[in-house]
Amino acid sequence: MKHIAALFMTIFLFNCENKAQSNSKKQALLEVTPMEVPIQNGKAKAYFASGCFWCAEAIYESIKGVDEAISGYSGGFTDNPSYKSTSTGATGHAEAIEVIYDPEVISFEELVEVYFSSQDPTQVNGQGPDKGSQYRSIIFYQNDEQKQIAEKKKAEWGKKLNSNIAAEIVPFQKFYVAEDYHQDFERLNPTNPYIRNVSNKRLQQLRQSCPLLLKKEH
Repeated sequence: MKHIAALFMTIFLFNCENKAQSNSKKQALLEVTPMEVPIQNGKAKAYFASGCFWCAEAIYESIKGVDEAISGYSGGFTDNPSYKSTSTGATGHAEAIEVIYDPEVISFEELVEVYFSSQDPTQVNGQGPDKGSQYRSIIFYQNDEQKQIAEKKKAEWGKKLNSNIAAEIVPFQKFYVAEDYHQDFERLNPTNPYIRNVSNKRLQQLRQSCPLLLKKEH
């Protein structure tokens, strides 16, 4: 019995040490200077994490002024993460998207409004059935103006819902593009059970909350 107790204590201390190291790395990420992505050919980029990137990608690609949304990973401390490694939660990364948009058509503030309007902003470490730090909600800011916008919107939604808002507001550092089979997943797999039962519900939520920001259907 003493050997078993010692084994459990060793495992417990190991897990505590790993958690402490992870928290330390996350805190360090909050203190870095954000990286600003320059506008190229009139197009800007914004970065968000809000649960499964299949859902987030489909949501933003339905918004006017958005050329494309790319699925990937951001917010962590591990280089070159994969879907497999990110899914363990050990990389610190969350499933995220890169939104390529025309700032003359849609503003960063409107993109943040879409962000809060297309999820449950009170859910911690997850969205819908997807749970874990890799599904946490994050708004990545590239400068002080974007940070202020994100904080203002978060406060507004907290007051609106009379609840704590789970979204982290984090300086943007780097975005890693996800594997090819994750890109445009909702469009290419409309009959997939997850798309039908989860992603489509979030799209419907967006249509009801932000109808004026949607692309016109031809």
